[in-house]
Amino acid sequence: MYQFEHKMRVRYAETDQMGYVYYGNYATYFEVARAESIRSLGLTYREIEEEGVIMPVLENYSKYLRPARYDDELTIKLSIPKLPDTRIRYEYELYKEEKLIHKGYTVLVFVDRNTGKPCKMPEILAKIMNPYFK
Repeated sequence: MYQFEHKMRVRYAETDQMGYVYYGNYATYFEVARAESIRSLGLTYREIEEEGVIMPVLENYSKYLRPARYDDELTIKLSIPKLPDTRIRYEYELYKEEKLIHKGYTVLVFVDRNTGKPCKMPEILAKIMNPYFK
């Protein structure tokens, strides 16, 4: 299993009239954690795309447990529970002051940019991910 943590602070523009983080922003927080997790492994989404593979989101699920507000520091705990093949499932838990406030998951599919068809995880990512699942 692969695990990663990313800290971020809620910006004013991400809140709604009630003062809570607007619900749609959690998908953005998930994306930030995904991108930073790949970056922490020494790779970027851009490099994966340069290999001819894109990663569209197939599923996105969120469960709201407690609100987050402007200037709250959030810890996003990301995990990949099983070795990806043609799909990769990311699971997320968001914490505020060590309390779980949100959880969810996304499923992305590896797609060959030229054919538009699903493909295996690109080799440059597989080399990095495989050791976490031995």
